[in-house]
Amino acid sequence: MNKEESSSLTAEAGKTRNPWLWVPSVYLAEGVPYMIAMAVSVVLYKNLGLSNTEIALYTSWLYLPWVIKPLWSPFVDLLRTKRFWIVLTQLCIGAAFAGVALTLPASDFVRYSLAMFWIMAFSSATHDIAADGFYMLGLSTPQQAAFVGVRTVFYRVATIASKGGLVILAGFLKESGHSVSAAWSITFLAAAAVFLALCLYHFFVLPYPAADHSAPLARGRGVVREYFRILTLFFRQKDIVLIIAFLLFYRFAEAQLVKMVAPFLLDARDKGGLGLLTSEVGLIYGTIGVVALMLGGLLGGWAIYRNGLKFWLWPMVIVMNVPDLIFVYLSHAQPESVWLIGAALAVEQFGYGFGFTAYTMYMIMVAQGQYKTVFYAVGTGIMALGMMLPAMASGWIQEQLGYIHFYYWILFTTIPGFIVAALVKIDPAFGKKEG
Repeated sequence: MNKEESSSLTAEAGKTRNPWLWVPSVYLAEGVPYMIAMAVSVVLYKNLGLSNTEIALYTSWLYLPWVIKPLWSPFVDLLRTKRFWIVLTQLCIGAAFAGVALTLPASDFVRYSLAMFWIMAFSSATHDIAADGFYMLGLSTPQQAAFVGVRTVFYRVATIASKGGLVILAGFLKESGHSVSAAWSITFLAAAAVFLALCLYHFFVLPYPAADHSAPLARGRGVVREYFRILTLFFRQKDIVLIIAFLLFYRFAEAQLVKMVAPFLLDARDKGGLGLLTSEVGLIYGTIGVVALMLGGLLGGWAIYRNGLKFWLWPMVIVMNVPDLIFVYLSHAQPESVWLIGAALAVEQFGYGFGFTAYTMYMIMVAQGQYKTVFYAVGTGIMALGMMLPAMASGWIQEQLGYIHFYYWILFTTIPGFIVAALVKIDPAFGKKEG
């Protein structure tokens, strides 16, 4: 079968199901477990009494599946179909959520709940590989372009649903008289029910693209060899040391800051925190903050489209890092107004969303060429590593310094981001609209 025939069959197969029936729900399913692993787990363990050192270390390790997912991505192509992997991993994610719910009342809940989170994280990373591949197989090229905004929007909806909705639900249950473990058990049972429903729904609704099939074993061995050959090509790029440095250090400060936001908001005022309720954290950080993040990202994308990445890199690195001063103010003033705190966090999140656009575009830039898919996957792995390593130490650093001095430390750690932004080489025309 030639490429034209394959493309035709793929496009025709994609038409067997209206994309509106599955694209939003697939990307909702992609976003929820990631945010639960990265953010909701922090609130959970803070509510359950773990120290900031333990929280940062344990939850940062959950980044690992996303760091190394490029290493096993070929096997999603080689074994069964991407449709199969989407349904299977959603089942595993739902089961893992149920496992978290059942382990929280146990005396050794940390060990067992973390084991469930690990199952969820590896399943979610595999789901990401399958979902992104299925998107390209199940839709024609024009449909892919038409739905790229839809997938982004529903990923952000997933962020609000998990970082906001689930945290608000847990907080409401806790504030209604349930124990902490019972409140979070109910919350995770609800998440499990949603994912089992998504699994069942996608089993019936996902289309059957003609190109979605496993590779023959002999061909598969060739694919694996080719994959690792291409992988080495990424590290042979010109200025590869600078590329890796940018990917690792552009968000060096933010990687540490993000792990300590929820503990800071939740900790009692006599411990240097702001003493907010869990439901309030879900509202102002998981909902208002995420909306501000989305708006910052939209503005950043529009700005780069107008003038290019090179023009906006310095404004973006400044806007991303300078609002970290807000946490210095909050730690000193400890305001009681929830709305003032929410407004402050909205400003910081807007800046982060605006500045992160430059990071995303840079990854796209270094992933150009014949092997852009693999190169971009490797870039996302390095990106996850750049978040994982600083975040692991952030809790220990905060407990050694206290919140006030920790946020001064955060300001100091913005320096590497400015350095790598000054050193990278960017084509002035990259990202800029034509004409």
